[in-house]
Amino acid sequence: MSRLKLAEARFRAALESVENAAGTVGENLDQAAKLPERVAELEGERERLMGRVAELEEEIAALSGLTEEVEGRLDGAIGEIRAALAR
Repeated sequence: MSRLKLAEARFRAALESVENAAGTVGENLDQAAKLPERVAELEGERERLMGRVAELEEEIAALSGLTEEVEGRLDGAIGEIRAALAR
């Protein structure tokens, strides 16, 4: 291969590398332009999920109170049954 052909091949390879890098930069710029929208979407979803977590925490507190009440009643009923059986 002559020096000219070799230089041409290297030039073409370098040009292709630059074109590929430029394409990647363009894609990255497009994605970067969409980031503020995506951040806003994620912040909205985060707020919605935090609201849901708060609702579930309230529900857990209510169910915990109910569970304690049922536990107390069952303990009382078991005590009464044991007392009745002991007679």
